[in-house]
Amino acid sequence: MANLQIKNIDDELYAQIKRLAALENRSVSQEILFLVKDYLAKGGALSAAETPAHVLLSLSGSWEDERSAEVIAHEIRSGRKNSRKLRRGV
Repeated sequence: MANLQIKNIDDELYAQIKRLAALENRSVSQEILFLVKDYLAKGGALSAAETPAHVLLSLSGSWEDERSAEVIAHEIRSGRKNSRKLRRGV
């Protein structure tokens, strides 16, 4: 069997794993192995989630507007409010 070493575990995370292991009468190594096996048996929740990059790419080209870019930019600029506080500095 292979060995796995995990470095730089946050102290709070280690404490949580240690508490879980104690509740289940397992060693920390056994608890981590159990958690990994359980996660993989469920199909891995992260594999089903879309990454932010995939979400952004799915939006690419989805915006349709009859107005030109110049008209849209003008509407955005005209909708902005000027603030005297910003002129003086924050």
